[in-house]
Amino acid sequence: MLFEHVEEDLRLRVQSMSWESESVLSVCLRALDESLLPSWRPGAHIDLHLPADATSERVLIRQFSLSGAPEDRSHWRVTVLREPEGGGGSEYVHDRLRPGDILDVVGPRNNFELHDADEYLFIAGGVGITPILPMIESVERAAAPWRLMYGGRSRRTMAFVAELERHGSKVTVWPQDEHGLLDLDAFLGRPRDGVGIYCCGPEGLLAAVEQQCDSWPDRTLHLERFKPKQQAPHDPDEEQAFEVVLERSGTTLAVPSGMSVLEALENAGIEPLTSCREGICGTCETKVLAGTPDHRDSLLSDEERAEGGTMMICVGRALSEKLVLDL
Repeated sequence: MLFEHVEEDLRLRVQSMSWESESVLSVCLRALDESLLPSWRPGAHIDLHLPADATSERVLIRQFSLSGAPEDRSHWRVTVLREPEGGGGSEYVHDRLRPGDILDVVGPRNNFELHDADEYLFIAGGVGITPILPMIESVERAAAPWRLMYGGRSRRTMAFVAELERHGSKVTVWPQDEHGLLDLDAFLGRPRDGVGIYCCGPEGLLAAVEQQCDSWPDRTLHLERFKPKQQAPHDPDEEQAFEVVLERSGTTLAVPSGMSVLEALENAGIEPLTSCREGICGTCETKVLAGTPDHRDSLLSDEERAEGGTMMICVGRALSEKLVLDL
């Protein structure tokens, strides 16, 4: 998998903010000198560095998908759902961020790449529509057949419905309070070759789509998660310590139970590139040269985990006594 991190550290100004639906707000960002922003492709996201509060220097780093047009490099658009039960990032955007404010931004980064296919099926839940929008425009321009099923709690909470309705019957808008849960059986149909299925939304939807696609060909399904996948808890008392070898620097470190590879590196004063620290953004993906990773991320596919060629060190450990990394 190993994503190429062609990204930049930027300082951008909030040009404008607009409501897309109830509790969903878009933010338009421009360069301070109004120069062109880095290019990006559908599925990309950026990191916004947001002040945790007004009285401390602590910073929240939050990932948001780019939902605008890749060909327009004059600005970037991100779309943010207000989540009162979240970690504070969305509330900062909604309550405190205003046009004219300046933010530190890192990106773009893409671990939800749009690949060539004969046909595309898009499934979005709630604010999960944001990375899907530029994908739809891309395949539409390429004249590839596609359909979208877009679900949400109600029409008033669903962003970009008017923007999508111009595509006519290709788009199925499915508010839960009107129709119930998405009819994935009918939308996906029978398994077949040549299809790219792209899904983004809450974990319940992603799990249902994963189950539905079990019988489809490998690498048909592509998912984007905003939160870590629910996994069985790990008991630190049952974990074994191991050594991690950094091949390029010749450094060997001991990693005790209950600690990720990243934490061990940071404790030794080594600061590899990282962002989400939850195994969902792909920033810390590292090539494995030897050893068996203990994958605990929500990003790699089952095939990629079995291959063991890379790992997300922010959450990962080792199943072998020694792990050799390309660091």
